[in-house]
Amino acid sequence: MNSKLKATVLVTIGFLLSPLSWWNDIIINIPLAYIFSFPFSLISRNLFLPSFILGYFLTNVLGFILMHKGVDTFTDKKTNKNKELIKDVLISLIYVAIILILVLTGVLKAPTEYLGIK
Repeated sequence: MNSKLKATVLVTIGFLLSPLSWWNDIIINIPLAYIFSFPFSLISRNLFLPSFILGYFLTNVLGFILMHKGVDTFTDKKTNKNKELIKDVLISLIYVAIILILVLTGVLKAPTEYLGIK
């Protein structure tokens, strides 16, 4: 795969995983975090929230990292990667707080609660 095509793929996947689009959470990140948390919720319902938050956070950060990697391929400009990563993590934490509120208010529940597994 040539470098520009690889960069385009990285930026596209990164954008889809990042919190930069308004629709990606419902379609991509929340389902991925939900799938990530499912095995943990089978072990204990108490593990659902922390594993869901972790899975959601990881999808957002991975999205930003993939976008930066792809963009770096297109540009020769050197960026401060640590500063960019800190900014990306802070943005992801804001989105994680929103998801935390959704889980704590009962809008999102553990998969075992929907499936009737105790």
